[in-house]
Amino acid sequence: MDSKPHPKDKYSLRKVGRPFTESHRIYFESNHHPISPIHDIPLVHTPSQNGCPRIFNMIVEIPRWTNPKFEISLTHPFNPIHQDTYPSSSSPPHHLRFQPSIHPFTGYPFNYGALPQTWEDPFHPDPHTHIRGDNDPLDACEIGQRIAHTGDVKAVKVLGVLGLIDQEETDWKVVVIDVEDPMAGRVNDVGDVEGVMPGVLEGMRDWFRVYKIPEGGEENKYAFGGEVKGRGFAEGVIGGCHRGWKRLVMGEVECAEASLENTTLEGTPGKMDPGDVDLPPNEDLSPAPIEDDLGRWYFVDREKLDSKEEEESLERSKLEINLELK
Repeated sequence: MDSKPHPKDKYSLRKVGRPFTESHRIYFESNHHPISPIHDIPLVHTPSQNGCPRIFNMIVEIPRWTNPKFEISLTHPFNPIHQDTYPSSSSPPHHLRFQPSIHPFTGYPFNYGALPQTWEDPFHPDPHTHIRGDNDPLDACEIGQRIAHTGDVKAVKVLGVLGLIDQEETDWKVVVIDVEDPMAGRVNDVGDVEGVMPGVLEGMRDWFRVYKIPEGGEENKYAFGGEVKGRGFAEGVIGGCHRGWKRLVMGEVECAEASLENTTLEGTPGKMDPGDVDLPPNEDLSPAPIEDDLGRWYFVDREKLDSKEEEESLERSKLEINLELK
């Protein structure tokens, strides 16, 4: 049922609408045939061999140091990349999302994207966190030196995983590095990262903790106290989410909002003949003007957050003691 590997240089993009507008879409093709980046691009790029770890595929949504919140759409047919919008209840409604820059970061501090053929199941608790998944493909944070482009399909080495609890949902962040990066040969597990790239993991933890605060959100919490688990644990998480995706794409999960259209997965309810797929023509238009002030820096008092956490921890301890005494 898994799709056959596509040579990396055979992927191409079909860009529709002006960037930074709600109509903008980036569709994926392979050998000039339409594909779904979630369903048709294989999870594994190169199987484990001769003692070398497996290499995975990653789809880049947001390049490092950029602010537009691009993401793969789970709901649109063939799952194009589009720019996320705020909920209709926000003001103004459906306003395009740009990530505020939080000092000392500008936009996203890593190349951000997703692992294909994965899905964090929102209907069942995650076995590690006991909290349901966020109904999205697994997120990946690529920490190499090169700034990627939206729509890139990278072959990456998995190094570890950070467990985020976001609005009472499990949201894993897989730490990866491009196999073609100059640093890739020196890092094979999360324990290597601090020695070769000091500060990267701590910066990632800090950013995910506070990145929603400028927009009025709460600080995020972590599973395992914010520990970045190693490669073996991360590959277990990936395997579980790959099995979740298989249940989804086979129609074994009732998730009406998910688009299952694909052109390579025989035996799945969403399988279509490529000749029957009518994607919009490629336009590759110039970007629309951006109204948001992307040069603005936001400041978050981490010490104040730490003090608040200590107070909340103390209150929880007092409550537990009182319950034990009753």
